[in-house]
Amino acid sequence: MNISTTERARVLVQALPYIQRYAGKTIVVKYGGNAMLDDELKSAVMSDIVLMSIVGINVVLVHGGGPEINAMLKKTGKESRFVNGLRYTDEETMDIVQMVLCGKVNKDLVQLLEMHGGRAMGLCGLDGGMLRAQKLSGPDDIGLVGEISSVNPQPIGDVIGKGYIPVIATVAGGENGETYNVNADIAAARIAAEMHATKLVLMTDIRGLLRDKNDENSLISVVNASEVPKLRRDGIISGGMIPKMDCCVDAVQRGVNRAHIIDGRIPHSILIEAFTDEGIGTMIY
Repeated sequence: MNISTTERARVLVQALPYIQRYAGKTIVVKYGGNAMLDDELKSAVMSDIVLMSIVGINVVLVHGGGPEINAMLKKTGKESRFVNGLRYTDEETMDIVQMVLCGKVNKDLVQLLEMHGGRAMGLCGLDGGMLRAQKLSGPDDIGLVGEISSVNPQPIGDVIGKGYIPVIATVAGGENGETYNVNADIAAARIAAEMHATKLVLMTDIRGLLRDKNDENSLISVVNASEVPKLRRDGIISGGMIPKMDCCVDAVQRGVNRAHIIDGRIPHSILIEAFTDEGIGTMIY
């Protein structure tokens, strides 16, 4: 795409107040969905994060890795099972989750950020007791799936203080040495709260919250957290959007200024949200 030097200058001028506003602040980005699978989108996300880091924003990257876990389970001849949208995680599956998330996916993202000129360090919830969890309670037994009981932000702050971008895999430790698989959206929300983040950004494969799920032009751009129960009763928040909205509400109720659900299929969607007047996706406050 060819744009004039005047247009480039206009873009930079529009971005300047936002760069000044967020310099020294923390933004937590949960990275997943199609943006992790498409090489062009992956490159755009990495360059966005590096740029934000270079202009003085403390970016914390929290990632999932469902497709990679599915692929490894298939290679080992183990079937992926889901109960109410959550992966059934027995001990063998947990070993694979830990190996794939904390190993391959995490280190691949660290390397990609480095290739784009950033400085990154990979962590998982086991490091420094960052994420502690207990077995998720409910009517169905889904194995070693955990709900977060506490977050220790110090390891993340230490990494940021040394000038690195923390890249976090969401595996958590239990009280008796167990290892738990933790939902990455929920982990990102809790980390954002404990880091006193100014923004939580969840990357998804849709534009945001839609008034009509079959019409991408029906985007609801702004939602007050108090409106969420009614939107659920009306069926506007449904399916996979329910846990994402719940995470955003939890984050803002715990002190995060703004939470955003944005379309990771759009190149540079993070920069559009952070540095433009128009923004993108759905903002929860």
